[in-house]
Amino acid sequence: MTRKSPALLWFRDDLRLADHPALNAALDAAGSCLCVYVLDTSGATRPFGGALKWFLHETLIAFTKSVEDKGGTCLILEGDPAKLIPQLMEETGAEALYCHYRYQKAARGQDDAIARTLSEAGREMIRLHGTVLRPPETVTTKSGTPYKIFSAWWKGFKALGAPPRPVPAPGKCAFMKWEEALEKPKKALSPRDIGEALLPRKPDWASKMAEYWELGEDAAQEIAHDFASGPLSHYETGRNDMAAEESSRLSPYLRLGVLSPRQVWHICADKGEKEDREIYLSELGWRDFSWYTLFHNPHLPDRNLKSQFDALGWRHSKKDLGAWQRGQTGIPVVDAGMRQLWETGWMHNRARMIVASFLAKHLLIDWREGESWFWDTLIDADPASNAVNWQWVAGTGIDASPFFRIFNPLRQADKFDPNGDYIRRWVPELSKLPDDAIAAPWEAAPELLEKAGIRLGKTYPRPIVSLSEGRDRAMVAYRKTRGS
Repeated sequence: MTRKSPALLWFRDDLRLADHPALNAALDAAGSCLCVYVLDTSGATRPFGGALKWFLHETLIAFTKSVEDKGGTCLILEGDPAKLIPQLMEETGAEALYCHYRYQKAARGQDDAIARTLSEAGREMIRLHGTVLRPPETVTTKSGTPYKIFSAWWKGFKALGAPPRPVPAPGKCAFMKWEEALEKPKKALSPRDIGEALLPRKPDWASKMAEYWELGEDAAQEIAHDFASGPLSHYETGRNDMAAEESSRLSPYLRLGVLSPRQVWHICADKGEKEDREIYLSELGWRDFSWYTLFHNPHLPDRNLKSQFDALGWRHSKKDLGAWQRGQTGIPVVDAGMRQLWETGWMHNRARMIVASFLAKHLLIDWREGESWFWDTLIDADPASNAVNWQWVAGTGIDASPFFRIFNPLRQADKFDPNGDYIRRWVPELSKLPDDAIAAPWEAAPELLEKAGIRLGKTYPRPIVSLSEGRDRAMVAYRKTRGS
């Protein structure tokens, strides 16, 4: 059925034009689209952290230009979508709203409320799946209950065949300009307003991030193809080399939907060696599994999924937490990861596991403190992966690494940064130490430290915890939870 009125297309975590089922459906039904993005201040969903706000700002600038290049405009508003979206529908005469499903409980509730409001006014909200490989409801056990173990879920996922192929970008995007659709101009955010709403100012701690990231859909596509034709071929080993640029670095683009997971899957599906490819595809699967887990466990970001750990006696130490956040723990590989995070808004996956284990185990600080810090400082922080991965490392969640599996930072550095290059890059005050001393400078001979210009406690901190004592303390706390 062809609609005479335009369709309203509400962009959320899907800031792209290719493989956008909602866009294609809107164009097929209505012929022309009005594009809108809302900075949600309603409190219905978790506010973005500072780093993700910066990346959203840069991504919105690139995205709105791509819409303008297609002859339209993207209206950017700030406020409560439950009020703004129905108002726009009425003011423009749009009969249908198109968007993609969201899987957090609060976001689903907001969408359901908007759908009811529109229905009462004789309009409709059409939701399609466009942000995951497969909708969470499609992979279930034989009894119809949710999977709790990734390996079993992954087997069930693969039994359904490859995910659907990406939907091509429309050959012609009939985007409308908002001034053509509104009798009275809408008070939209200007580029300056968007900057005021999203960019950190005092201090501008995100200024260095732009050096590390290319922006926009075309750039993201190129990065994905470069990865598929290069590092993917030796991904099994390359992904754990902390100093190398062998990971895909696609997570920020997936977070805001500049790329879809289906695009990445099919870009990589016939590239590289089978074993390397399967490992990477399983990591895309882990992303879906994280959303699957959040869908079935809405309190994932703030509640232990294994209730026995509610009895664990976490330490409350602002001093130790602050040292971890600043990359000043005295454990070089931990500090390197935390400093990479602060400067780039991203951290190597192996480093994420190391720093998370150190916080939750060696420092015995509640994993939720780490989840909150990552939420604020990662440009790829999403509510599902962030919480699932923290609970996995802490041992408190679904498919978790057991609590008694405690990463030894020295062994991790020896195995995944054997020459100390990652540490040297991010902890330059240790750069003159030889390879065999850089991971544990407190064990180095005094003359070696002096020659490298290092004074422990002055130019670089001593460890804030003995690794052996921290491990023992964690095990004592863990044993007290058994049977709880």
